Amino acid sequence: MKPYKWHMLICTGSRCTEDGEAETLFKSLGEKLKARGLADGAQRVKRTRCRCFAICTEGPIVTIHPDGTWYNRVTPEVLDEILDQHLKGGEVLKAHVYHQAERLD
Repeated sequence: MKPYKWHMLICTGSRCTEDGEAETLFKSLGEKLKARGLADGAQRVKRTRCRCFAICTEGPIVTIHPDGTWYNRVTPEVLDEILDQHLKGGEVLKAHVYHQAERLD
């Protein structure tokens, strides 16, 4: 596996969203990463589709690791902000955070 800086997980489970919005977000992510230079190189983002984060009805849910940021109710516009401000700019979008893991280092 190629090295990556970030791991983005998107819950696409059937109870997360009723109309498939999370799956649509996941499917759009590849092109969005390429367009921002996040598909390869030192800033590479690995993306993974997950089936359940056990916080149903708060979806679409997107988590960013290794910093443990959980975003809820992610729209296409919020996803763009996550990519631009969090992954490229290093700024967590506090207005959209559902949970922030405590750093252990």
